[in-house]
Amino acid sequence: MSTSYQPWHHGNITRSKAEDLLSKAAKDGSFLLRDSESIQGAYALCVLFQNCVYTYRILPNEERKLSVQASEGVPIRFFSVLADLVETYYSPNMGLATHLQFPVQKEEEPEEEPGQIITSKYPPQLPPRNISGGLSANGSKETHGGESQTSELACASLRDTYLQRLQQLDMSNLPEEHQQSIQEYFHTSLCLDAEQAQNGNPNFPRLKKLIMGICKHLNSEISRTLPTLEAFQRLLDQQLSPGVGRMRSQVSADSGQAVSFRLEQMTKLLYSIEDKAKAALFESVGYDGSHRKSLIPPITFEVKSELLGLTNKMFIKVDVETGKIYFKKYKDGPEDKYFVHNKILQLVKSQKVAKLVIVVETEKEKTLRKEFVFDDTKKREGFCQLLQQMKNKHSDKPEPDMITVFVGTWNMGNASPPHSIASWFQCKGQGKTRDDTADHIPHDIYVIGTQEDPLGEKEWIDTLKSALRGTTNISFKQIAIQTLWNIRIVVLAKPEHENRISHIFSDSVKTGIANALGNKGAVGVSFMFNGTSFGFVNSHLTSGSEKKLRRNQNYVSILRFLNLGDKKLNPFDITHRFTHLFWLGDLNYRIELPSTEAESIVTKIKQQQYQELLCRDQLTIEKGEGKVFLHYDEEEITFAPTYRFERDTREKYAYTKAKATGTKYNLPSWCDRVLRRSYPLVHVFCQSYGCTNDIMTSDHSPVFSTFEVGVSSQFVSKHDPNSVSQGGIKFMNCVATLMTKSKTKFFIEYHSSCLEKFVKSSEGENQDHSDGNIKVRFGNQVELVPIISDPEYLLDQHILLCVKSTDCDESYGEGCVALRAAESSYTEFQVTLTHHGERTGTLTGGVQLRTSGGKQTEKLYDFIQVERDDSGAPKGKGVDPNNKFAFPHPIDITNPSYMGVGYKSVGVTDRGWSYSMSLRSGSGGVGGHGGKDQTPIFPRKTVYDHNTVRSPTGKAMDNVGEDGKPAEMFDNPLYGSMGKCGGGAKDSPDPQSSKDHLTAPDPYFSFPKPSDQDPDRPPVPTPRNRSYTCSETKPPSSGPTSFTSLHPQSYTKNPVKPSRSEGGMVLTANKPPLPMKSRPGQAEATSTKPRDYRDSSELPSKLRPTSRPIQPLPKEG
Repeated sequence: MSTSYQPWHHGNITRSKAEDLLSKAAKDGSFLLRDSESIQGAYALCVLFQNCVYTYRILPNEERKLSVQASEGVPIRFFSVLADLVETYYSPNMGLATHLQFPVQKEEEPEEEPGQIITSKYPPQLPPRNISGGLSANGSKETHGGESQTSELACASLRDTYLQRLQQLDMSNLPEEHQQSIQEYFHTSLCLDAEQAQNGNPNFPRLKKLIMGICKHLNSEISRTLPTLEAFQRLLDQQLSPGVGRMRSQVSADSGQAVSFRLEQMTKLLYSIEDKAKAALFESVGYDGSHRKSLIPPITFEVKSELLGLTNKMFIKVDVETGKIYFKKYKDGPEDKYFVHNKILQLVKSQKVAKLVIVVETEKEKTLRKEFVFDDTKKREGFCQLLQQMKNKHSDKPEPDMITVFVGTWNMGNASPPHSIASWFQCKGQGKTRDDTADHIPHDIYVIGTQEDPLGEKEWIDTLKSALRGTTNISFKQIAIQTLWNIRIVVLAKPEHENRISHIFSDSVKTGIANALGNKGAVGVSFMFNGTSFGFVNSHLTSGSEKKLRRNQNYVSILRFLNLGDKKLNPFDITHRFTHLFWLGDLNYRIELPSTEAESIVTKIKQQQYQELLCRDQLTIEKGEGKVFLHYDEEEITFAPTYRFERDTREKYAYTKAKATGTKYNLPSWCDRVLRRSYPLVHVFCQSYGCTNDIMTSDHSPVFSTFEVGVSSQFVSKHDPNSVSQGGIKFMNCVATLMTKSKTKFFIEYHSSCLEKFVKSSEGENQDHSDGNIKVRFGNQVELVPIISDPEYLLDQHILLCVKSTDCDESYGEGCVALRAAESSYTEFQVTLTHHGERTGTLTGGVQLRTSGGKQTEKLYDFIQVERDDSGAPKGKGVDPNNKFAFPHPIDITNPSYMGVGYKSVGVTDRGWSYSMSLRSGSGGVGGHGGKDQTPIFPRKTVYDHNTVRSPTGKAMDNVGEDGKPAEMFDNPLYGSMGKCGGGAKDSPDPQSSKDHLTAPDPYFSFPKPSDQDPDRPPVPTPRNRSYTCSETKPPSSGPTSFTSLHPQSYTKNPVKPSRSEGGMVLTANKPPLPMKSRPGQAEATSTKPRDYRDSSELPSKLRPTSRPIQPLPKEG
């Protein structure tokens, strides 16, 4: 079954690549073979006929003989080798669309130069040894005598090199006897050791003798010191073991052991003594190493507050251990005014200034909002992180719903690390860094990726644990480690999380020369943290400014062949297998500028003009064009390029390198990066992203990033399974647009951890086939039955969709739908389909969700919200209702991290998914299918009915602003209409003209209807019931929901009840709302016409559209 040297066999190329090659051939009968993506050991025969690609599976039987799955009625023939099979199918009438005629040749991929292989672990490298086997004058291999002569010449060359270095080395401060010993070894003994090694003795006896002589006094000192250390360790042991003591005494008494071995024993003893002494001391004070006993000292912040128009200096003291915050007029003032952690309801950050609103509950069960301004946003972030740590520490929840993850990458340059690497883990240096006040807050998980790592696994693990002990006082547990040559990834976690982490997998992929060498490639680790899946990939891609296409190929190879995560998700690569996937490493993408610009680049870096250089960053360009890291996010880069520095300094870039072929330029570049990709509508927020300034042993600087990540628990229902109604998930009106020329039928597979097994749809109907695209309509509805119907569980789940072909059972595109989007109503979705990192089409449709009754709990990550400030009329001035530009300062309270964008981010990026929320049963729909560049729209201002707003304690509150007018609230942008933006009637196409107009959802999937719903009200987006929400059982609607229009209409706003997705918060003029605690039985709210933020001043002038006329907002009701 050999496929060697067959020009038509293309190995493991992708399906889309095969189609591209056949399209370029453009002849009927053109063909190629590739490896099957769905069956191990099988092949796919791809044939071009009438501009369509037909794919036939070639399957092996039990005897390893091959047969083609062709048309029915054609006798099946078996072949032992592929060449015979292909030769046979050159004949016509063999059951194929057309007989084979023109083999498509395999394209040669550019490979790395051999000179790029790492030949030594420690720099500087020695000159190449010319011992690869010489050729005689007539071209034949030399005799054994010739080989011996070559070896002697190589050894002499090596000896001369070392002797030359020895002459240049200043040895004046070395003992004379040591100098003589070293010179004698290189003069005579080096070649003798080399000769013995050639004869099969790799022990280098003369080198050992030299080391023993140099370490003679050290050896005697070890013999004197080691017994003392062993006795000290036995003293610290909880249970004395005479056997262990005797064994160690024998080790210390045996002075004939190698010095390196005895030094290792002494080093281990020192680590052991330090660990046991710390453990004994921690135990005596009741410290168990977990974050619930962490030693976070009280920290005081200086802030400003405004009272009666006067600005006053104040001090806020945060004591995480006792769970209190103190408000003081003086730094050393009395601490009689404080609030306990459970009375601190919410923090609301201003987006434009370092202002923070602290919402607290007073003794009289009223809510109080305190406004403070910090020195800068970094101080405010430190304060917020301390309060989150306090809330988490004193939480009565058995399992966390949010953790923080440190992700770091460092190309170590084959040099040992410095004595201290604490700044890396404390996120100190350049970029988005942590404030000093957060130094003592440990992260839950540390993921460290290294490249060109010269240390052994144990030595590196010990180094990391020691550094973390020094900064956090916690002995972290090793979860996983994976090494490929000098590429390594390590995962450490807090001790209390050890039992929460399961399903640990690790793997590696080589992408060096011919994808066979591990000097370049990737290592990865995946695991489950309770109910949330994590994946981490550390890669070292091809180097060289001109090798970006090879780097792109490295990325695709890693994506395809790195085997991590749930093996049942076979159709999906690592892109879709994890709730959160982090990709880190030395990606080696460079700044694409000519080498003559080197000095100009350095000047721009000194002036911190990073944006001009980032515009020429290869990764940014390739990612923007969808060639790599499609739909991955990266925090804004605000730090200097991390490569290529002179070692032992960060003041100078060494951008030239002398090589035998001439001077090579390595322009300063952001080679070291951290990117991530998460499922839709999950909480993830980047807290820091930068590089260190003080770790200088390598020509790369270490890069750090930290993330706040929402996690779900292993769900255990509190209800009787027999009394809980069955849940349901219904998909309908699905239409796939696939970028393919294949002539086949398609179906959809639905995968999820909330299903017992995956579900297949029926075959879709192919509607048109033009311009390399095919549209497939799946008319039948598909209902999925989840294993648990409780909304607390189900709303955190995701459905993975895979569009497959019937001819070869291979995936043509995968996507993901969040059930959270269908929390309150029937929801339309559009997802970008991808396969092996490439965009392969889109899938649109609708999803309905039916859950059992149940209450959702408040999440820790909803504790901090963001206030979105729009510019408007000056404070205190009147507002002209006829002036469309003159509106009071609106305020939007939202958690921006649900969008997967940073706190300061503006605009909406293509995330590969969008949702259009439609109103509940009987109210029509919103959104619809936008164009292919469909993006979510931002929230629009909403006026609420203020008569039923209550405090967290349930008492009615006055929701009135300072000017006596009712306050305004705004929808969370994530849960507004996610269809294509439309500002007026002229932008809305006739819904009747849409081929993909959605049918009404099934009345079986009905949803609660507010009792005060206005029947004439036009369709509006439904807000998400996130925190402080309870489900209610209400009568189902009497009939199917009517979707008469999928587009927003202009209308006058009607007052409605406050949105529970905003927590029932109270909002005063120009101030954020106050949170509400869960109130069972409270009426659910709806919102009015969403507000289009594209017309606001939030967008920079460069990004703000100018072609659209600004639409005036409706007048206040």
